[in-house]
Amino acid sequence: MKTLAKTGPAKTELTEAAEGATTVPGYWQEACAHLIKKDRVMKRLIPQFGQACLQSRGDAFITLARSIVGQQISVKAAQSVWERFAGLPRQVTPRNVLKLKVDDMRSAGLSARKVEYLVDLALHFDSGAVHVKGWGTMSDDEIIAELVAIRGIGRWTAEMFLIFHLMRPNVLPLDDVGLINGISQSYFSGESVSRSEAREVALAWAPYCTVATWYIWRSLDPLPVEY
Repeated sequence: MKTLAKTGPAKTELTEAAEGATTVPGYWQEACAHLIKKDRVMKRLIPQFGQACLQSRGDAFITLARSIVGQQISVKAAQSVWERFAGLPRQVTPRNVLKLKVDDMRSAGLSARKVEYLVDLALHFDSGAVHVKGWGTMSDDEIIAELVAIRGIGRWTAEMFLIFHLMRPNVLPLDDVGLINGISQSYFSGESVSRSEAREVALAWAPYCTVATWYIWRSLDPLPVEY
């Protein structure tokens, strides 16, 4: 059974980042202090990355589109494909994506299935079928239920949205291969880890599983994970 740490409606303070239109979560410093105190691995990992932290682009459509592009491929590969895809339209918007030719999208490195998923995502946004303005008052599980109704968006993609767009503080994406591998390396000396074992490790992370997950990702790849 797929599991996600439950949280209530978003009450997260977001602050402007130093560059561009990205935002950073206002709870980050408090979360780091909590994790350093509660978890030996986090005590070692967190200081290695200075002031770096999770950032949101503030664009729901782009966050979900990047999540679809990143499905089942490495962070580096996903970034490469995204850059080629994002260069096709003048601006990545639902309406502009719907104007793209399938052959051009395939040439950017997208599989036929991912092309279908991106088109369906664009249709949902362009038609107003998703309730963007209501997400701020919905619980994690309510948002997941709405998003998985879109073709190509499963629980993992919905969880990436909760992390990278809504910046919910206590998301534990147990379907994420990087998280499981990172827990294996950092807590179990590289031995295979079950979902239940990963969940046990994360007990010390609550209520900031999102932050701990981000640092686990960074322990595997110095390139910041972003969508």
